[in-house]
Amino acid sequence: MAAAVIPHGPKGHLLLGNMPEFNRDPLEFLARCAREYGDVVRTRFLYVTAYFLNNPDHIEYVLATNNRNFIKSRSLRSPFFHRLVGNGLVTSEGDFWRRQRRLAQPAFHRDRVNAYSEVMVNYTERMLGAWREGEVRDIHREMMRLTMEIVVRTLFNADVSGDADQVGATLQLMVKPFASQATLQWILDNRLPTPGHRRFFSAVQSIDEIVYRIIGQRRASGQDQGDLLSMLLQAQDEDGSRMTDKQLRDEVMTLFLAGHETTALALSWTWYLLARHPQVEAKLAAELEEVLGGRAPTAADLPRLRYTEMILKESMRLYPPAYGVGREALKDCEIGGYLVPAGTQLFMFQWVVHRDERYFDHPEAFRPERWADDLAARLPKYAYFPFGGGPRVCIGSSFAMMEAVLLLATIAQRFRFALVPEHSVTLLPAMSLRPKNGIKVTLLKR
Repeated sequence: MAAAVIPHGPKGHLLLGNMPEFNRDPLEFLARCAREYGDVVRTRFLYVTAYFLNNPDHIEYVLATNNRNFIKSRSLRSPFFHRLVGNGLVTSEGDFWRRQRRLAQPAFHRDRVNAYSEVMVNYTERMLGAWREGEVRDIHREMMRLTMEIVVRTLFNADVSGDADQVGATLQLMVKPFASQATLQWILDNRLPTPGHRRFFSAVQSIDEIVYRIIGQRRASGQDQGDLLSMLLQAQDEDGSRMTDKQLRDEVMTLFLAGHETTALALSWTWYLLARHPQVEAKLAAELEEVLGGRAPTAADLPRLRYTEMILKESMRLYPPAYGVGREALKDCEIGGYLVPAGTQLFMFQWVVHRDERYFDHPEAFRPERWADDLAARLPKYAYFPFGGGPRVCIGSSFAMMEAVLLLATIAQRFRFALVPEHSVTLLPAMSLRPKNGIKVTLLKR
């Protein structure tokens, strides 16, 4: 291979590499690396070499053009993550992944997804029925609860509103360790029977028991209940084979986690931004009045809720729920004129690329109008990639966008929010980009 140049990057600690500075402030470290070292940055975490890719063309090469030379990164192959989602669509590779994707794809056909719009709006209106003017609520917790209820209803045709807080607390316990992936504690918890290890595996086991029980009951009944689980149970490959209970469990867990947390986070950060930008919130209210006139939105309204969608796209630009994508090189290759040896971990951070002034004017500003006149078509393809890209682009992206638009429209017709001044909103980059202590708001009726 002609390229033998190694990219530059921050020197780091002799033994720990860049772990200490990354852990002090992960997002600032990522931004600083891009500022100081450019499009390809070499870093080290203990004995593991990782390149950060900050150029859309390089990201496209990894995720799309040459995607078969890359597998999921080590972080997604950790014992914790594998116990959580097993060998589902997020983690599986090769022919097995292609089979699972093929079997799951019909569940996300446009007509099937549109059929869930009524469930989304009904659950949202039920939530709003309990809200009162002047109340203080954690809007992140409210969105997590709501999207969890919706995904369980659409996945299992079941209502978990009575158990939502308990399930939510269990999920919080499961996600918490992922905030410290680049630490020695993470390595120990993954490999040894520490208290953290036992807590995590116990939490996953409690969710497993619910999921396997539902799968067993549904297999025994043989009924199509019009939900995603029914579609997955009926899915049949070309050779007549179907998914085993374990495969179903892994796909259900993947869809369950991805299907509620990312949408909840997109909405949470959107409410945060709207509360800080009343002029955008007023323009949103005007569109909703013009298009809906006070009635509940439907899937048929989506093409006309253009500004509503632009708000969400801009929110996911600034606060992408999945703020990074990781891969590992299978064979030596070249990216941007640099040698990438086999085994190198490659990370592409939406947090960095979405805020790059080469692609976005005033990148730190919240300006939904920037998405007018088809900005997405004028950008390099991977300058904006909130749902990933290539063959492994998020299978539920259309579901997530429809849900986010419908929920935003339903809630914004009835309430607006004022941030609680004494509550500090801080970022927690874990598996996803969470608000560390929630987002507390005062409810204001329209």
